[in-house]
Amino acid sequence: MGSSSVGRQLHDVIARLEEATGTLRFEPPVTHVYAPLEYAAEAVGQYVDRYARRGVEALLLGMNPGPWGMVQTGIPFGEVQHVRGYLGISGPVHAPREQHPKRPVDGLDCTRSEVSGRRLWSWVASRFPDPDRFFDRFFVWNWCPLAFLEETGRNRTPDKLPVAERRPLEAICDEALRELVELLEPRRVIGVGGFARKRASLVLGPDLPVDTILHPSPASPAANRGWAPQVEVQLREMGVELGPAAVPSAD
Repeated sequence: MGSSSVGRQLHDVIARLEEATGTLRFEPPVTHVYAPLEYAAEAVGQYVDRYARRGVEALLLGMNPGPWGMVQTGIPFGEVQHVRGYLGISGPVHAPREQHPKRPVDGLDCTRSEVSGRRLWSWVASRFPDPDRFFDRFFVWNWCPLAFLEETGRNRTPDKLPVAERRPLEAICDEALRELVELLEPRRVIGVGGFARKRASLVLGPDLPVDTILHPSPASPAANRGWAPQVEVQLREMGVELGPAAVPSAD
């Protein structure tokens, strides 16, 4: 199980990240900003307390919450069925302070499935039926804790924000990443997608290996041609050995 000391310190990192991002303001086309670390704090706390370890082989770093994943559960790439089943996380998720009528937060009762999260956690479960075995080697986190929604309900990723809004956000999220890496002491950081790799490279410089794997988004044509097998090739090429799969991965 996760170290209680690491968990407590990570809660402090999260609290500082929440406080700092809570001071930011965003203009249209963004009309709603969701902060799942805040309104899904109980689920996030369970995730951190159970699964955060010091000295992991790699930190898997995503960009920011997806509308049917972390927005609903507070867990990075947090597709509901895997959060409840594989990760064993339960508890209430509260509504955001200002909820978009087209993007309700139903928490762990959400019936939608986020493809990116389903692909990632299905693959993890296929390799590591016991989640503790996975988290002994890896930890999954997102660079940015906020989700940005436009009036239509469309998701706007952080890289699409205007420079005046993006720069303060980058400074805050970069500092939180530094703190996270200092705490967890991973041997490498693996960006899930090119954006996360870029931010990690800028933040960590030459002091830590930074690699990347294909993002599992259905918007990626490459990911739709068998995401898990491609990622396993990428991991082997960077020296991350997984061994035989325990069960087939649902890609």
